[in-house]
Amino acid sequence: MPAAAPLTPRMLAGETLLVLTLSLGAAAVAAVISFVGSLTAPESLSEQTASLIGSRAAAERPWLDLSRQIASLAFAMAPVVLVVYLLHRSRESARTIGFDATRPGRDLLGGAALAAVIGGGGLVVYLVSYQLGLSVTVTPSSLNDHWWAVPVLLLQALKNGVLEEVVVVGYLLRRLDQLGWSPLRAAVASSALRAVYHLYQGVGMFFGNLVMGLVFCWFYRRCGRVMPLVAAHTLIDVVAFIGSVYLIGRVDWLPGADG
Repeated sequence: MPAAAPLTPRMLAGETLLVLTLSLGAAAVAAVISFVGSLTAPESLSEQTASLIGSRAAAERPWLDLSRQIASLAFAMAPVVLVVYLLHRSRESARTIGFDATRPGRDLLGGAALAAVIGGGGLVVYLVSYQLGLSVTVTPSSLNDHWWAVPVLLLQALKNGVLEEVVVVGYLLRRLDQLGWSPLRAAVASSALRAVYHLYQGVGMFFGNLVMGLVFCWFYRRCGRVMPLVAAHTLIDVVAFIGSVYLIGRVDWLPGADG
């Protein structure tokens, strides 16, 4: 068999576009369409609701719902597997972007500190933008009350952390570096993509995620590892998902179904 051809800039650009099209680029297009629909609806943004995780079957069919939840989670990891494969194909590996378990303690500690800063700031941005009518009412979970609801929410949080940070930070910044982009330009592109696929939540969360993306890119450049970002994102979503189950509808300051 002939030797594999070297990856040219054109091939790298095509590869990157393909990965994004199959993953969060598609989510960005769907978010823009959803946002336009929200803007053109007769209700204001704050009167509309966006549910992040919902049931996939009637309440009386819990096993069907669970099967669909697990299948969705499994297939959502396909872009991550593709990214790892493509890195190995170009004589790199998941360790190239720090997606490994060689430093679990330091990664978790750094991720927890980052989650505390970004998570707290994100909550403030959401509450303020909601009061200003710039964001929809976000319901992190609308799952039916089954025994497996909390484990599925934890898996969803982990899925979001792995998928978004591996693709949008680790892989994308790596390929943009190889294409000759400056670190600032690459960080803006990565952060803008993150902001756009959250646009369905409203203008406030668009800018909140833009800032989150810039901070995450800066942190990644400093430590060279994506695992602290995975940990931070997962922790943020765990608090949001589990917190929504026990707080929405029970506290006055948090918008919810009756807010």
